[in-house]
Amino acid sequence: MAPESSLPDWIFPPPEGFTAEDLDHLPQLPAHTELIDGSLVFVSPQASFHTRAVDLLVFSLRRTAPSRLRVRREMSIILAKDQRPEPDICVIRAEADQSPEQTYYHGRDVVLTIEVVSPESRSRDRKRKPLLYAEAGIPHFWRVENDGGRPVVYVYELDPATGAYVPTGIHHDRVKLTVPFDLDIDLAEIDAI
Repeated sequence: MAPESSLPDWIFPPPEGFTAEDLDHLPQLPAHTELIDGSLVFVSPQASFHTRAVDLLVFSLRRTAPSRLRVRREMSIILAKDQRPEPDICVIRAEADQSPEQTYYHGRDVVLTIEVVSPESRSRDRKRKPLLYAEAGIPHFWRVENDGGRPVVYVYELDPATGAYVPTGIHHDRVKLTVPFDLDIDLAEIDAI
């Protein structure tokens, strides 16, 4: 006889896939589980570079963000019924932050998403998630890559005519921009974190 499965019932998706609302009701769901195309995506443990890059960017963005915006790390965003990714960082409109118990934001409230690429998430962070963010109308997207322990930030802006992201810069040492707000980030500061 085969041993009984010790897998939880929620590991098996319903025929139509999971919905964004399901993530708040599945018992014992691992932290940072995302919903991409109706399927649950589990996150691998993060490397030191990933954590330090996220810390550097969160601190720097919070230091310069205007009071009308808030910087959040690892909060999911409902983009559609079957899409609830969790970017490493997002910048939201202040009024979208409604409760300390809140578990997600809506795409319409997000002005910037940032993904720090990890080996296991490379394809999602480079291809699928930027497409989803653009389709949801999120105006700005940054992709952060590890180049020998230093972050390289690829900056994109949504083209309203095509609804797709267009690259606006590749930043190796410093990110100095005027959109979505004035900011100046010294990427070498990662060495001190």
